Amino acid sequence: MFRKKENKGIKEVFESTHSKTKNLPSYKILSHTINGLLTVIFGGSTGIEVSTVVATATIGSVAQQKENVFRQYKTELICAGVAAGITALFSSPIAGILFALEVISKKVSRAFVISNLIAVAIAFGLLTILKEEPLFAVSITTWHLSAIPYFILLGILAGINSVYLTKCVLFVKSQFAKIETHYYKIIIGSVILSISLFFFPQLYGEGYHAIKTITSANNQIPLTLTLAFTFIGVLLLKPIVTSVTLASGGDGGVFAPSLFIGAFLGLLVASVLNTFFDTQIIPVNFMVIGMAAVLSASIHAPFTAIFLVCGLTNNYTLFFPILAACLISKYTAKMIYPNTVYTFVPSI
Repeated sequence: MFRKKENKGIKEVFESTHSKTKNLPSYKILSHTINGLLTVIFGGSTGIEVSTVVATATIGSVAQQKENVFRQYKTELICAGVAAGITALFSSPIAGILFALEVISKKVSRAFVISNLIAVAIAFGLLTILKEEPLFAVSITTWHLSAIPYFILLGILAGINSVYLTKCVLFVKSQFAKIETHYYKIIIGSVILSISLFFFPQLYGEGYHAIKTITSANNQIPLTLTLAFTFIGVLLLKPIVTSVTLASGGDGGVFAPSLFIGAFLGLLVASVLNTFFDTQIIPVNFMVIGMAAVLSASIHAPFTAIFLVCGLTNNYTLFFPILAACLISKYTAKMIYPNTVYTFVPSI
């Protein structure tokens, strides 16, 4: 259907913004929309975020190609599409603009500000008209200064987990690239994914259903041996099944997997601290902070992660703990491995 061109995710956006001749072709709007939807509904362990973002970036790219007056604003219009896509997905206009700035553009101009503000205003206006509810309904009322050392610990662990996710994606993709027949890639990927989902159904799709389940459960979950092994199994397997999904032809990225890993990591850390050290910390706070911290480290964009997660939960009570954890996780990850799945360039 789509000229046998594979979808590369956010890297396609980078290639377009860094080149004067490369553009995002209009069929990418349909290609990413259809492939992203099919990937998730059939169990692919990733999310629709990157598919949506590349599709909306393509709308900006097509607009730039259509009108002469827009020709000099290629990056700005692509960023406007990206920002609108993030806003629509996560109900956070600030996260949309910050992602376009921190990850795609990395520079501010007057055209960038104007185009992005218009794009996110329209996207957020539509969300308001449609009365979209926050993705996760969490009850966060307070946090305590005594928990700061544990937030720092969570930030460090989040950075380590994000590097594991990045390394998994890069390694599995490099291995699958050696398989020349696409059908073999799909079959191998399907078998690995099916076996993993059989033992850990929490890994199905983007995993938001699993996050909603653990955030809506009683805050004080007693840590049993079975539960601990389940959490550890999920944390170890999620990056692998995400990598297999993407390498075998699925469409998506690391947004949803990072949020998923962060939520389970935060709950595991909180449960261990409460069970063995009687710290009496609030597990749901650690789940939310974990989501932001792993995302921050995975894409090296801490401020995007902060406002994105606060927008997802529609709650800014944890702003300062999230800020601290996101900065710590990002720099921990950069110290261990300087690249993300977006910035890594394979040696030829």
